[in-house]
Amino acid sequence: MLIFETILALLLGAALLSMLARAIGAPYPVLLALGGAVLAFAPGLPSLDLPPDLILALFVAPVLLDAAHDMSFRDLKRNWRPVFSLVVVAVGLTTLAVAMVARWFLPDMPWGAAIALGALLAPPDAVSAIAVMRQAKPPHRIRSVLEGESLLNDATSLLIYRLAVGAVVTGELTFQEAAPQFLLVAFGSVIVGWSLARLALVLINRIADAPTSTVLQFITTFGVWLLAERLGLSEVVTLVTFGLTAGRGSTLAARADVRLKSYANWETVTFVLNVLAFTLIGLQLRPILAALEDGRHIDWLLLSLVILAVVIAVRLAWAFIYRGLRHATANEPGEMTRPESMKAALIVGWSGMRGIVTLAAALALPEAFPYRPFILLTAFTVVLGTLVIQGATLRPLLAWLDLPADRLIEQEIALARAATLTAALEALGGEDGPAAERLRLEYASMLEQAKAGQDPYAVPDKILRRQIIPHARHALDDLRCRGEIGDDAYRQVEHELDRLELTTRV
Repeated sequence: MLIFETILALLLGAALLSMLARAIGAPYPVLLALGGAVLAFAPGLPSLDLPPDLILALFVAPVLLDAAHDMSFRDLKRNWRPVFSLVVVAVGLTTLAVAMVARWFLPDMPWGAAIALGALLAPPDAVSAIAVMRQAKPPHRIRSVLEGESLLNDATSLLIYRLAVGAVVTGELTFQEAAPQFLLVAFGSVIVGWSLARLALVLINRIADAPTSTVLQFITTFGVWLLAERLGLSEVVTLVTFGLTAGRGSTLAARADVRLKSYANWETVTFVLNVLAFTLIGLQLRPILAALEDGRHIDWLLLSLVILAVVIAVRLAWAFIYRGLRHATANEPGEMTRPESMKAALIVGWSGMRGIVTLAAALALPEAFPYRPFILLTAFTVVLGTLVIQGATLRPLLAWLDLPADRLIEQEIALARAATLTAALEALGGEDGPAAERLRLEYASMLEQAKAGQDPYAVPDKILRRQIIPHARHALDDLRCRGEIGDDAYRQVEHELDRLELTTRV
């Protein structure tokens, strides 16, 4: 009962901190992590020792699926170079730099343990990045790069981490055997994720009850994660592939009311999980300090701060190096909002918030693992440090850089609205009578509003509208399939059509 009361108190405190964060314009992950760290020393607070595997499945899987579902596959393809450079090169450089610094100050630390430390610190966290990005609101292209990176970098870092941990435990580091295994895991994860998504869409889209559909969506999310784990695949790659594939499903497939209600449910649940995850980060401070060896607190804390600086510096350095390489090889000058630009490179380099994945990987180390207490302290320092230093200053940095206004989404929304209304007017072509004529006039007026950049979907109607909405949805699907609009514009107009369809119910 005490645990239940503690969780309720944590949720209440986290909700109040989230309200405070919104009131002062600060990212809520920062205040939640700091609040958790303060609560860690509260007398009488019971220990919330969750298994690391449960932490990843419970807090990472739903948020990762939600982000992958909303991620534009078109934008991911367009930005594959900067995303790939961050997922592979930046993670690799950070892992190597951290390992070398740790070995420099702790010569008796095994290379495997040092590499494991670097690997678990290397990836910016999807939960942290998405939570901060949605509040900071950087230009669309920069956000696409950062969210695309956050979806995939865990796969690279966790592979290195597992190899390094295996090397320490078994005494061997067999990269020659690991390379083909990595390729098999990567391709297998993609195939399994894609196949499961196709099956899940067929099942879930047949459900006409929103609560049942939402429950099955969450069961499927956790099921995909656990199945990938049992098959020895990458849980991250499998779930991201699953989410990207499911997100490409047509707006025609599911009922509008089911989709709207399930979206609202997902938004609420993922926010609650985010709140608990960032609070849990702070709560780990007390057990981490208790595990430190006597007399090593100050030395190890100072070294963890040095590693925090290294983690931030390496990412910044690579962002500017990549910008220089792209600038030298570009055939045409880059726009200011592209990741190759100097300002964008600074934003990308500064958006390196770590989170729950880093802490869960550190907690998953075996009890007898060399320097485990130091690794735990460093993981906590880097997570809290990047959230406070980078997360809290990202919004002011964007304001100071004063990037040109990014109107890409607004332009694509206007294009999608015009296309759907044009399709609706064409569907009325064979209809006669006062109702059809009234709708023609009304939709012509709405089309003019859409072309002017205004929201045309504000007037309810009945049977004829219900007949023409599928044509509008087909037009919207065609635009996305041809790559003329991205998923941000697609989701906005899909939502507007869903609302319109709900007003046509007799």
